Amino acid sequence: MRQSAAVLCHDKRSLQTLEAALEVLEIELVNCPSGQAALELVMTGRCSTLIVDFDLPGADEVIRMAALLPPAQKPDLLAVASRAWPGTGQAFQSGASRILYRPLEAEQVLHALRLGSKNNKSNRRKSARYEVKTLVYLDLETGPLSGVSIDIGEHGLALQATEPVPMSSNLAFRCVLPGTKVTLHGHADVMWASDQGRAGLFFSKLSPVARKHLKQWLHKRSAHSKQKDKHDMRDLLPPEDAHVSFAASE
Repeated sequence: MRQSAAVLCHDKRSLQTLEAALEVLEIELVNCPSGQAALELVMTGRCSTLIVDFDLPGADEVIRMAALLPPAQKPDLLAVASRAWPGTGQAFQSGASRILYRPLEAEQVLHALRLGSKNNKSNRRKSARYEVKTLVYLDLETGPLSGVSIDIGEHGLALQATEPVPMSSNLAFRCVLPGTKVTLHGHADVMWASDQGRAGLFFSKLSPVARKHLKQWLHKRSAHSKQKDKHDMRDLLPPEDAHVSFAASE
């Protein structure tokens, strides 16, 4: 079944660029006349991508509503905006994964859409992620930027940096896996970022050795987490002679 993208945009030139890029990836463009129409497509699961022109009235609300959907139903969220503030900041705060900067260029759109496709294929939203606090160092063009990780999984990590992380791809990073002497080196694509310094990274390049260390570390965390869940569940079970009251749920 061919994928489709719900597009809320009234600019003819932008629509032509979007349609051409989507066609390359064999994704059908569904032109939505209103935010409500776009959300209806999203709610019914009929689109894998939602692209919203952030200059339109109510665009932030459309993205915000779509971002509230559960991971299995949530589409890839892209916002079309100018490079000027506050549009970019508001788009990320609303929940957009990435921004397509105006005027749109085919190469830019293709890159953003391929990142979204890569995420879907790797199923990163369904992969286990674990809360972890460790220092993360990013190598930006303007110099190094440090932050503290929020969580980490097989395909990426989230972090809180000391300043906003720029949207970029193939960004060099390094961090130490807690409880080990292993330093994880690699490259990542910035999938989302906020003006408060939070950002989500997708691992675009990890050496086989680094990926092996990460999988081993995650496997140990998973085993520990499952064992802990068993103990927690045991603690919640009432004794055999206890009177248990079941409240009706609405």
